[in-house]
Amino acid sequence: MAYSKAWLNYRVVDHIRFPFDTLYADTGNEQIRIAAQELQKAAKELAKAKLNCISDLAEIKRALGKSDDVGAAPKGACRGAVYMEINPDRLSLADEEGYLIRRQACGLVICGGGEGGLLYGTFALIRIMQTDPQLLSKICSGKQTVEKSPANPLRMLNHWDNTDGSIERGYAGKSFFFADHELVIDERTRDYARLLASVGINATVINNVNVRGAATELITARYLPQLAKLAKLFYTYRIKLYLSLNFAAPIELGGLATCDPLEQDVQDFWKKKMDEVYAAVPELGGFLVKADSEGRPGPFTYGRDHAQGANMLAEAIAPHGGNIIWRCFVYNCRQDWRDRKTDRARAGYDNFMPLDGQFADNVILQIKNGPMDFQVREPVSPLFSGLKETNMMLEVQAAQEYTGQQKHLCYLVPMWKEVLGFRTYAEKGATDGADTVADIVSGRLYGQRNCGMAAVANTGDDENWTGHDMAAANFYGFGRLAFDTELTAEEIAKEWVRATYGCDREVLECMLPMLLSSWEIYEKYTSPLGIGWMVNPSHHYGPNVDGYEYDRWGTYHYSDCHGMGVDRTMAGTGYVAQYNEPNRGMYENIESCPEELLLFFHHVPYTHMLKTGKTLIQHIYDSHFEGAMQAQNMLLNFDSLKHRLPPEVFERIHTRLKMQADHAKEWRDRINTYYYRMSGIADEKGRTIY
Repeated sequence: MAYSKAWLNYRVVDHIRFPFDTLYADTGNEQIRIAAQELQKAAKELAKAKLNCISDLAEIKRALGKSDDVGAAPKGACRGAVYMEINPDRLSLADEEGYLIRRQACGLVICGGGEGGLLYGTFALIRIMQTDPQLLSKICSGKQTVEKSPANPLRMLNHWDNTDGSIERGYAGKSFFFADHELVIDERTRDYARLLASVGINATVINNVNVRGAATELITARYLPQLAKLAKLFYTYRIKLYLSLNFAAPIELGGLATCDPLEQDVQDFWKKKMDEVYAAVPELGGFLVKADSEGRPGPFTYGRDHAQGANMLAEAIAPHGGNIIWRCFVYNCRQDWRDRKTDRARAGYDNFMPLDGQFADNVILQIKNGPMDFQVREPVSPLFSGLKETNMMLEVQAAQEYTGQQKHLCYLVPMWKEVLGFRTYAEKGATDGADTVADIVSGRLYGQRNCGMAAVANTGDDENWTGHDMAAANFYGFGRLAFDTELTAEEIAKEWVRATYGCDREVLECMLPMLLSSWEIYEKYTSPLGIGWMVNPSHHYGPNVDGYEYDRWGTYHYSDCHGMGVDRTMAGTGYVAQYNEPNRGMYENIESCPEELLLFFHHVPYTHMLKTGKTLIQHIYDSHFEGAMQAQNMLLNFDSLKHRLPPEVFERIHTRLKMQADHAKEWRDRINTYYYRMSGIADEKGRTIY
């Protein structure tokens, strides 16, 4: 199947100034060779410039005068040249993944702290060529230097791909990793690696954490030779391959009667298995584990805790330098809707806080951004506020499971920015603002190196990678934000539009506001004020107010004829107690609780007056009408780009926006009708609500 190159589909940039014709690069080093090839390709396609590569090491040294100094203009050096070097001493921070781009007397220097840094620096220069000709001119003339190191050590995608080629919660076609239970390695695999490296992603999990079969089979001899090839390919782009792991493998593969982590036979099984896997795939980064959650096996079965389960695997993998990433998505999925004290939102904190400090150094707890499940609006998980002696990763979802499934436009970077900027008040003595989620998962607050960010991937084998062409902004945006958390959602969106569609001002002026408003628009016409859910069970698409209301999953809104919302105050489920002050008090008090989360924390009468001067019920009516209208306006505004985008791209996006506008009306009508009938309170503006 033909496919696009996404933001690496280079287009000629008018007025670009790239005054170089020679590239000095030691292409005997594979990473430098790849970086050189990427820059040569970009220079040709973006600036119509041919970079002749001089790769002979002796000649490079002669041109530079001496191998360890490019700060002066040595004899024989070419001022119209680009120089690639790996030298951590030139960087402010000695970071293997950091880079420096600077014009010096001898020419333009791209310096990496290590092989990864050189690759990221090269892609950074290419990105500047694509998106910011003025900045490029300043760099080339020596007026500006660019130096960056990644904000997070681990920047990972989690794919939920199955070996039969299907993808759980996949909205962009089938898997490009698997087909008919075979591993696929082809040109698209390499282009996938290029896309990841270009935005700074350095790890990926290729198989579904929720399916037992694939997680068991991939560590058998059948798959190991192909996994070795894949891991080697990924590692040339400085990407570590990870696999999802089945905790019950000792039973399913080893013929044991148990997978109790304290049993010697189980420990021996895992040590032997890790030796076997790493002998075949030495570049493997480690494993992602989902245990004791939604039917997945785990240590609870044997009366053990999660630290005992994770540490058993960590000990087996430690000699090979691998990590165990342990998901904290653990809760009781047998909840009775009549029980107003049991609260699914409490589960992550209740299960893992007592274990703080007990996990091995090579265990990382992967924590979802909110305490429930990737809803359009949730509070930040209180686990980030509590754990202090445990490695943590933030898990977000680029796949729009509950936010339109890549049929609706919903740019999620603004949400992720809010999560990263959330003050945890985890350290009383911390400098004001220095204890955010970003400070914690980057390792800055507690000095940890095994930490970072992960996203559930939104890719598939569709021509455009992500189903909805504009959903690629979430793929791109996650990588850029994980590498540089200081970037704004607007800066990332501008980069993506320009890199993908060129520097056409009208395209940017249309698409940028669409992206930046899309999360708020989606929230308006779906579920209000932090209540979430209200979707059809199982497939999670389309409005169904009571879809999960009376089932076992603990995702209730408790709507009745008087009001709606979940009481999570101290008098209710007590969930607010999991936060540090002043967040605890803020959420506890209905007057100080942020209104976008009001119904997450409080059961509120329909007549409750919001700060806008509207009652709760009127807010529900108004926001749904407004959101549906804004979705329609996005479609109308996009029509202006009909002759400014490739026809097939315009038609794909237009079709999705039309679908979204129609579906927004359905959401509006179903939600408003439900609450009109439930409350008996009419819309004060006299609009038709059935």
